[in-house]
Amino acid sequence: MPADLLATPDLLRSVFRRHAAGVAVITARGDAGPVGFTATSLASVSAEPPMLSFGVGTGSSSWPAIAAADHVGVHILGEHQQELAATFARSGADRFAPPTAWHEGPQGVPVLDGVLAWLVGRVVTRVPAGDHRIVIAEVVLGDPTGTGRPLLYHQGRFNRLRD
Repeated sequence: MPADLLATPDLLRSVFRRHAAGVAVITARGDAGPVGFTATSLASVSAEPPMLSFGVGTGSSSWPAIAAADHVGVHILGEHQQELAATFARSGADRFAPPTAWHEGPQGVPVLDGVLAWLVGRVVTRVPAGDHRIVIAEVVLGDPTGTGRPLLYHQGRFNRLRD
């Protein structure tokens, strides 16, 4: 088998760069204040009960708070929020400083303003998966009424939907 077809981290990254994904920001309340990160690994898990999942790297600055959190916020970003997505993806950024607009929501979870939709979930479990953990949360409430079109991530860039 050719070496460039063997399973490696680079192969996985290359393949998933071709997979367009919606962009979400995951938030939680940490001991030192709110934390959050941009995620493209968000998935619906179950309708009854309503559950979702997302992946988080154990080396990320948000992991300690996510590891201890009882509840998390999940925010679906709109195409007008490319800069917000970049802020939450940037290592070392003060993600909750202006111009980020947010408020403390249910269960103390940071809720971002102006998103297409948001959910608060009660963490059910964290499943080890290599250098990540898959967090599974049961949705307790949310708001799907934001306006606009979704932000996408493809080929290493944030993109807009095309008709």
